[in-house]
Amino acid sequence: MGHQRPTTRSKNKRTRADDNDETTTQILWKIMSHGKVTEEDINQLYMIWKPVCQGCRVNTKDNPNCFCGLIPPLHGSRKLGLWQKTSEILNSLGTDLSDDLRACANTPAGLTNLGATCYANSILQCLYMNKPFREGVFSVEPHVLDGDPVLNNLARLFALLHSSKMAFVDSAPFIQTLELDNGVQQDSHEFLTLLLSLLEQCFSQSAVPKSRTIVQDLFRGGISHVTRCSRCGNESEASSKIEDFYELELNIQGLNSLDDSLDDYLSAEELQGENQYYCSVCAMHVDANRCIKLRSLPAFLNFQLKRCIFLPNTTTKKKITSAFHFPVELDMARRLTKFSQGGLVYDLTAVLIHKGSAVNSGHYVAQIKNEKTCEWWEFDDEQVSNLGIQPFASTSFNVSSKAVEDQPAKGLRPAEFICPDSHSSAFDANQMPSSGSRIAKNGQTFSSTEAYMLMYALRKPSVEEQNITSQFNGHKMGTSGSEFSQENDTPLPLHLSKHVGTLNSEILDSCELYNSKKESTLNRIMKRREEVRSIISKAPVSSLEKPYFWISTEWLRQWADSVTPESIKNSNIQCSHGKVPPSMVNSMKRLSAEAWSALFSQCGGGPVLNDADHCKDCIFEMCHGKEKANRYRDQRLSMRELAEAALGGQPSSDGKLYYVSKSWLQQWLRRKNIDSPSDADSGPTASIRCPHGELMPENAPGAKRILISETLWSFIHQIAMTVKPGDSVGCSAFLSDAEPCAICSVVMTEAAFSEDSLREFKMKQRQNHEKLVNKKNIVLHPDANYYLLPSSWLSRWRNYINTSGKSACSIELDALSSVIDTMYCEKHHKLRERPPELFLKRDQIFHKPADEEGLTLVAVDDWRLLCEEWGGNASNCIKATIEFDVGVEKEVIDSHEVIAISENGTDIANEVNCSSNRPVLKTSPEVCEECIAERESTELMKKLSYINEDIHVCLIHGKEPPKSILKASRNALDRNRRTSKRSRKAAYGNSVNLTVSSTTTVYQLKMMIWESFGVIRENQVLHKGSTVIEEDTAFLADVNIFPGDVLWVTDSKIHENRDIADELSDHHMDLQTAEKGFRGTLLASAVSSKAQCMEPV
Repeated sequence: MGHQRPTTRSKNKRTRADDNDETTTQILWKIMSHGKVTEEDINQLYMIWKPVCQGCRVNTKDNPNCFCGLIPPLHGSRKLGLWQKTSEILNSLGTDLSDDLRACANTPAGLTNLGATCYANSILQCLYMNKPFREGVFSVEPHVLDGDPVLNNLARLFALLHSSKMAFVDSAPFIQTLELDNGVQQDSHEFLTLLLSLLEQCFSQSAVPKSRTIVQDLFRGGISHVTRCSRCGNESEASSKIEDFYELELNIQGLNSLDDSLDDYLSAEELQGENQYYCSVCAMHVDANRCIKLRSLPAFLNFQLKRCIFLPNTTTKKKITSAFHFPVELDMARRLTKFSQGGLVYDLTAVLIHKGSAVNSGHYVAQIKNEKTCEWWEFDDEQVSNLGIQPFASTSFNVSSKAVEDQPAKGLRPAEFICPDSHSSAFDANQMPSSGSRIAKNGQTFSSTEAYMLMYALRKPSVEEQNITSQFNGHKMGTSGSEFSQENDTPLPLHLSKHVGTLNSEILDSCELYNSKKESTLNRIMKRREEVRSIISKAPVSSLEKPYFWISTEWLRQWADSVTPESIKNSNIQCSHGKVPPSMVNSMKRLSAEAWSALFSQCGGGPVLNDADHCKDCIFEMCHGKEKANRYRDQRLSMRELAEAALGGQPSSDGKLYYVSKSWLQQWLRRKNIDSPSDADSGPTASIRCPHGELMPENAPGAKRILISETLWSFIHQIAMTVKPGDSVGCSAFLSDAEPCAICSVVMTEAAFSEDSLREFKMKQRQNHEKLVNKKNIVLHPDANYYLLPSSWLSRWRNYINTSGKSACSIELDALSSVIDTMYCEKHHKLRERPPELFLKRDQIFHKPADEEGLTLVAVDDWRLLCEEWGGNASNCIKATIEFDVGVEKEVIDSHEVIAISENGTDIANEVNCSSNRPVLKTSPEVCEECIAERESTELMKKLSYINEDIHVCLIHGKEPPKSILKASRNALDRNRRTSKRSRKAAYGNSVNLTVSSTTTVYQLKMMIWESFGVIRENQVLHKGSTVIEEDTAFLADVNIFPGDVLWVTDSKIHENRDIADELSDHHMDLQTAEKGFRGTLLASAVSSKAQCMEPV
C-alpha cells in the first residue's frame, strides 16, 4: 500500500446547531437528575470549552472565544466606520482646494462648465487671451463697473483668470448676469456676435479712450456690396456705403482651404435674365455683376466657418466634417479694395473647435496662442493643456511633411499640420522658428475637420515697413483700428487686485484649514485603529483557569467599527436575576481580564459580568422548560394517532364525539413536532361556527367538518384556550348530535334552488336559440320577416348563457325594450345604424357577419322567445324584409372578408353564385342616413386628430409579407387587446408598437423605426397593406395611418449603415418646440435696443 493522505475534510468545520442542542439537552437532563450544576456543566452550557478561533473570517456566533471578523485584515477596508478607505475618509472632510490650485503663475486658468456652457467658456477664453481686449476691460473706471453688472462681472472674471490661485474659475456670476440657461447648448459664433454687441454698448459708458471703443478698434472692419453695370460700368449708389462687420462668415462646402473660401466670399455674382439690374444711367434693366469688397480690416480678424448646412428634403441641419486647410500666417493686402504696399499680414492666434458630428450637440474647446511665450494652450472648460508651439499637439494626430497642394481632400485626420518642406520625412516641432520669423513660417498650414472659428491677429510691422508705409500714404491703410502692443501684462487695477487678493487669501486659508483637519483626522483614525487591534489581540482567554469577563457581541462590533466609541452596554445579555443566562451565549463574547481592563478604562459603562456571574436560576428554568416541552411533545405525539384515525373515518368510540374543522385538523397534523403551543393551535371550530353561534351547514363553503374523540377534543380545547384564553368563537364545542343552524340551512337551500333554476333557464335558452348561440348563419328568404338586434347585446347574451359559476354574476343584461329604444336616433326617430349587407351563394341569401358595433338579423321565432325571456315588446321592434335592386353590378366576395356557416355547418365563403340582382334589406323604420353621415363625419375628424396612440410596425426580412400582415394592415388592431412596447421576434421578422400622433411626420416615424430595428431611414421601404408610403414630410393622418394600423417595412440595404445619434441630435423626435436661441436673455435684449437706436427718427 502507498502513502495515504491525511483526512482534511473536517478541518475548521463548524459544529452544527443540532449537535449543540443535543449536547445541551443531555446536560440539562443530567442537571435535573442530580439536582445541581457543576463547573463542567457551566463550561458546556456557555461553550467555554471551545477553542480560540483562528481565521474563520466571519465571527462565529456559537463560539464565545471567536473574535474573527470584528476588524478587517491588515490591508482590508470597510464601507463605513473606522475602517473606511483613506480616500473615503478624506472625502467626508469636504473639498480639498489644494488639488485645484494653479500649477504655476504662467499656466492659464480654466472655466467651470455649468452644464452646457462650453460654448461660452471657449469664447471667453479667446477674449481673455487677447491682451489688448483684456487691458481694455481692466482700464474701465471702478464707478462704471459698479453701475454695469455685465462689465463688472466680466472684469472680475478676467481678474480671476489673471491672478487667481485656482486652476479654474467659476463662470456662474457672469453667465447668470447674461441670464443664460445653463442646460441649453448654444452656438458659439452667435454668442460671440451678441456678446460683442452688448459689450460695445457697455464700454461706451467709459471715459477712457482705450476702453470706450475697444470692441470697434479691435474687431470692426468694413465691407461694401458693390453692383456694377456690365454695359456702362457704373456702380450703384449703395455700392459706396460701407457696412461694419465683426467677423467674416465663410462657406466651406465643397471648398478645401481658407484661400478658396475667401475667393468664394469675394467672388462676383452675375445678374442676368430675371435677375437683371436696373441701371439709372442706362435707364433700363441690364446685365450686371455683384460682389463684396473689403474696405478696411480690423486688428483682430475672425473667420466663422459655416459647417452647418440646411437640408431642404428633410428640413434638418447637418454638419460638414470635411477637412479644411488654413495657414499659420495670412496676407490680406491683396484682398483689400485699395492695395496696401506695407502689407497686411495676420498670424493665427486661436482656433475654436466643435467636437461631434451633430449640429445641435457636441462640445466646444478653444486652442489659443499665448503671444508672450508663443505657446499654444487648449482650453477645455476646467482642463487646460499645454500643446507646445503648435495647435492640435495634445491630440494623437500626425504631423505631415506634404504641402497643401499635394494633400488630397479625403482621408485626412481630424487635425493635421502640413509643412512645405517636402524633403523632410517628419516635421520637428522643437525646431520650429518663432512667430516673429516671417520667412520661416510662410506656407505652414493646418488641416482640421472640426475647426469652427479662426482668429487672426494683425502682425505689428517692422520699423522699415512702418517707414515705407508712412512715405507711401502718410498713414496706415487698410485697417480700421489702431495698432496694439503685445508686451508684458500690466498689473491689475487696485480695485480688482483687492478683490482677487481677498479671494486668494480665503482659498489659502481654506487649504491650510483642510490640511490641518486632514492631518488631525488621519492621526486620530490611525491611533484608534491601533487601539482596536491591540485590544482585539488581547481578547482571547488563554486557558480555562484564567479569569474572564462577558461582553455583548453587538456592542463589541460597534466599538470595533466606531471612530468615537460609546460606553459599554451589557444590559442586553443580562437576565432578570442580574447575571448571564446560557440562552445568551450566541450574543456575547468571553473577554480576557487584560482586554476588559483596557476597554473598561477607555469606555466605562457596564454592568460588569465576570466568570462568577453564571445564572444557575436560569439554568434550572431551562431544565424545567425542557421537561415541559418533552411532556408536551409526547402528548401531542399520542394525540396524532387519534387525529389520523378520525381523518380515516374511525374516531375512537370512548366517550362522546365532537365536531372540528376538517381543514384545521389536517393543518394541525402537517405541523412538525414542536415544544410548545402556538397561534396555529387556536380556532379548531372557527370555520364551522355560523354567525348565529350554531353549527354551520356542511354544504356551506369551507364548512367541512369531522368527528373526533372526547380525549382528542379535550387536548385540543385545552391547548387552544392556552393560546387564546376566552376564545368562545373559535373554540365552541359541537357534539355529534348538534343540529345545523336552521336559519343558515334555509338560506343555503334557497341559494341552491336559485342556482338550479338559473342553470335550467340558461340551458333552455341554449336549446331555443341554438343557431343564434353558435353564430350559425341562417338562410334568408325574400318572403319572410326578420328583426334586427344590436350585435353588442347579443354578444353579452351569449356570454351570459354560456357562463357558469361566480363569473356569471358579473354579467348584466339590459331589458330588450330599452335596448330597442337605443337603436333609434333622437332627432328623427329612425334607425341609427345600417343593416348588415346581404350576399348570394348557390342561389341562397345570407347576411355578412356584423362587428360589435353593427346589427344582427334574427328570425321571427328567436325574436318572439327573446321578447318573452328578456322583457321585449313585440310592437317595439326593428323589422327587416328582403328586396332586390335591379341592375346592380355583380358582387365579388373575398374569401378572407366573409366567414359564414350554413345550417349544416359547411363553409359558405367559397364561390359566390352571382346574379344580376342584388338582395338588400329594407327596414321599418327606415335608416337615418342624415344622422349616420353626421356621426361618420365626426368619427373621421376624431380619427384624423389623434394624440399618443399606438400603431404596430413589422420588420419583414423576406420580399413579401405574410397574408396575416397584409390583412392586419387593412384592419385596425383590437383596441382591447393588451399590447407590448417592446420589440418582439416572429417567424417573419420583428415587430414593435410605436406611440404616434396624427401630426407625426413620416420622417419622424422612420426615425422611430430606425431606433427600434436599426434600419437606417434611407433604406426603409414602408408599407400599409400594398401601398408604399414615401413622402417623408407628410403627416401620418395625411397618408391614412390611424391608431391600431399595422405597417410593415423592409430593408433595401442600398445605403451604408450609420449612427442614429448623428440624426437624432439634429432632428429631435418631438418637433413641437422650435429653437429658442438666445431669446429671453440679456444678449437678445441688447440687440433689440441697439436696433431701436439705429431706426431713423
